[in-house]
Amino acid sequence: MKNQFLVLCFFFLTVTTCIAQCPKKDRVINGDEQTSAYFPMLRNRRIALFSNRTGMVKNKHILDILTENHFKVTCILSPEHGFRGNADAGETVGNSVDEATGVPIRSLYNSGDSTSLGEYLQGHVDILVVDIQDVGLRFYTYYISMCKLMNVCAGLKIPVLILDRANPNGFYVDGPVLDMKYRSGVGVLPIPVVYGMTLGELAQMINGEGWLKDKRICPLKVITCKNYTHQTKYRLSVAPSPNLPDMKSVYLYPSMCYFEGTVVSLGRGTDLPFQVYGHPAMKGCTFSFTPRSKIGAKNPPLLNQKCYGVDLSHKSDSEICKKGLDLSYVIDAYHRLGIGDRFFTPFFEKLIGVGYVRKMIESGKTAGEIRACWKSDVEKFKKQRAKYLLYDDK
Repeated sequence: MKNQFLVLCFFFLTVTTCIAQCPKKDRVINGDEQTSAYFPMLRNRRIALFSNRTGMVKNKHILDILTENHFKVTCILSPEHGFRGNADAGETVGNSVDEATGVPIRSLYNSGDSTSLGEYLQGHVDILVVDIQDVGLRFYTYYISMCKLMNVCAGLKIPVLILDRANPNGFYVDGPVLDMKYRSGVGVLPIPVVYGMTLGELAQMINGEGWLKDKRICPLKVITCKNYTHQTKYRLSVAPSPNLPDMKSVYLYPSMCYFEGTVVSLGRGTDLPFQVYGHPAMKGCTFSFTPRSKIGAKNPPLLNQKCYGVDLSHKSDSEICKKGLDLSYVIDAYHRLGIGDRFFTPFFEKLIGVGYVRKMIESGKTAGEIRACWKSDVEKFKKQRAKYLLYDDK
């Protein structure tokens, strides 16, 4: 009996230790965690790092991991919002130096720097490493910066290494494919609003579809995620930008961002960005909020004006995800405000990517009727992207 008790105790301790120490088999392991897969590619090479605050490997930043392992990082390339991620949307961010490591930071949003990116990289960089958290939407600019960097690297024959990350909106494809006459700083590729690909997959598609300048090819290597498929609901541990503070804002973003192309506030300057919408003259609403100046929203639309509108923060994540890209919020605000075409700004077409949506809203069409117009776009794109997918789509 005593022996049986000892065996049971040993078994219990073994199981308990395993549960405490062993990682879950189904935990998504992003590319940057797999150091044994990419460290050999970086030895004795001068590295440019495209990253920001999201480039975390568990509790350490990828920059710190590289420098601690004696890799030569010659420069950091920072996207919209800056390397530390607290600048406003579209705000010009100057070049600087990372205080912790002394590595110079080249801002891709620094209009005052006359040195071209090619001149900056040529002769100083042997490889570009990409480790940044995207959210899988055409108007989210991190992929645009990646595309720009791929163009430069293709011309200079600099290889690009993507440490792939799971896409929190990677479980569906939705929205119209960009009409390239609306190409802008919030949309540069003929892809749907929600394109359902990781940056590694999209980079392969950029090469494969000849979307770089003169159809040139960027030398590319992707360290893929483990335990990830396009059905995974991947939850972010670090906010990807100041106004996407949590998963609810990330899930609502595909439906709410179009308010940026209207006179209505979507909650910048509040604690619920992309989760509320309103205007001082909105009719039939009891909920209200007042945008204030804060980090990441220094001068938000309708600053210091009391807005009446709608609070979506109570909606469950599952309800939001089920609806996908939902234009009903914009349509609701359009009718409540009652000012006709003055509701929209020219930026609306750049965000939605086509000219017919505004016209359909103004003619009284429902969100479902408008969605039906891009259904064929979505199906065609899904077939087009299939050969570039790195993860199971079923």
